Amino acid sequence: MADAAAEPNRPLVPVLAVVGVGLIGGSFAAALRASQSVGKVLGVGRNASSLAVARRLGIIDATATLEQAAQEADLIFLATPVGAIGPTLKALKPGLRPSALITDAGSTKVNVVAAARDALGASISQFIPGHPIAGAEKTGPEAADPNLYRQRNVVLTPLEENSAADKAALRRIWECCGARVISMEPEAHDAALASVSHVPHFLSSVFMWQVATAADSDLRMTLAGSGFRDFTRIAAGSPEVWRDIFLTNRPAILAELHEVKAALERAELALQSGDGKELQDFLERAALARRFWGSRSGLS
Repeated sequence: MADAAAEPNRPLVPVLAVVGVGLIGGSFAAALRASQSVGKVLGVGRNASSLAVARRLGIIDATATLEQAAQEADLIFLATPVGAIGPTLKALKPGLRPSALITDAGSTKVNVVAAARDALGASISQFIPGHPIAGAEKTGPEAADPNLYRQRNVVLTPLEENSAADKAALRRIWECCGARVISMEPEAHDAALASVSHVPHFLSSVFMWQVATAADSDLRMTLAGSGFRDFTRIAAGSPEVWRDIFLTNRPAILAELHEVKAALERAELALQSGDGKELQDFLERAALARRFWGSRSGLS
């Protein structure tokens, strides 16, 4: 991959294979197309109709099997549920070109690294784990957006076997998508994301389930406004993707849920006792933290 990127008359990624051409994988291909950083794009997936849509939209140039992707691609981007990454890597390994680079978009990294070592063996140096922290509740190739990664963080958790040239090449590729690249250890990534990504989705889904199964759910949803919409938006995400995330990052998520329960009990106690001062102090600290984060991150 590094050798291909160094040739002046070739695109940064001569041949890209995207495994899972939905929001994440499709946006990656679209972003590289928009920056004129990719040549040919191959789409790999289980759903022939989705691949046909991706081709019609110009996200991919052709469809391919995993075996064809291994033989032809300079960069292989795995945008599958994390539980599928290990089996996918095993299928890629037999025909994998020695110069090819593989990366992923999985939301957990400790399990992905373990699965990759098991699947690739001596070829592990060709895999650099990654996680673009961007997304939406929409799915499928129709949701692909070339600007999805602009000014968004992408975490790479490189392995000791990865070459400096390959790490630099992948960083440059993500920067061509407009992303900010951060490197960290897999364990640190999983602990942090449990707090600010995985548990919020878990709580949103649990709350949405509770409302949807209530006897008067139709009335509640008729009266629901923007607060309900904002809080439950992420619950519309792919159940398959989030099931795998919750199960593979279970220890960190359970530890975080323990902390959330403690905070909820504190707020609930203030409400039960009618302690207005304690309740206001609790709400004020949360409000200030959210406003500060919003102004610092450029989000509202």
